[in-house]
Amino acid sequence: MKIGYLGPKATFTDLAVTTMFPDAQKQAYDTIPECIDAVDSGEVELAVVPLENALEGSVNLTIDYLIHEQPLPIVGEIIAPIQQHLMVHPYHAHAWNDVKEIYSHSHAIAQCHKFLHQNFKKAKYVYMTSTSAAAKFVSQHPHLPIAAIANRLAAEEYGLTIVRENIHDYDYNHTRFIVVRKQNEELLLRSPLYAGDKTTLMIALPKDQAGALHQVLSAFAWRRLNLTKIESRPAKTGLGNYFFIIDIDQKMDDILIPGAIAELEALDCTVQVLGSYPYYII
Repeated sequence: MKIGYLGPKATFTDLAVTTMFPDAQKQAYDTIPECIDAVDSGEVELAVVPLENALEGSVNLTIDYLIHEQPLPIVGEIIAPIQQHLMVHPYHAHAWNDVKEIYSHSHAIAQCHKFLHQNFKKAKYVYMTSTSAAAKFVSQHPHLPIAAIANRLAAEEYGLTIVRENIHDYDYNHTRFIVVRKQNEELLLRSPLYAGDKTTLMIALPKDQAGALHQVLSAFAWRRLNLTKIESRPAKTGLGNYFFIIDIDQKMDDILIPGAIAELEALDCTVQVLGSYPYYII
């Protein structure tokens, strides 16, 4: 099996793929659209891209591209912890607290604000395209007193020494990654990390009217369908036009979810099933 993922090597997406698909052939892509397009063209069988971070929120590019450009079905979800570590070239491991510059992605630096403020008040922060790119840069410049913030896979990939572990401010930070494929075939992945099933719907209201969203939610509420997320996104058809992404905390069944969809369509809503899939928690 060949799997595409948002690269470069040793990013958190790579870490999620490596954990869930240890025997798969991996192919890194520079952007989310390139990764998703690779599935459509047949270059890879599956693609893994980030969908949401607990601190930063949704990855809007992923949602919009699947809705407007490349409507591939979601067949799985991986929820992975985001653990940031401070790493240096082994040459500087004995004097890591003397580094003058810290390299990482802007989100990673923001997620480690407390640690950096306490330990590196005078250090310069240098923003990179990814945490992995930061680790690679540090490994290529052993003569410079610099450090990177990245994950453990990046330290292993680029031969760096982790000098302080888990420097992130919040331990509950996680990222949701979705798995997409060209055909809506079940993801046959037997794993002890399996945590349940979800169904994701896209719902577009017929027009802007009082109580429209209430009617939508009522279709799920009286059927006791638990919604784990509801989010609005611009429909790109005019100012004030939105569609909703809704996650239901169960697999597609024969009665309840189809009944809710039928009720919504009777209200002239447009409903699209983006996927019904298992999710895994690392």
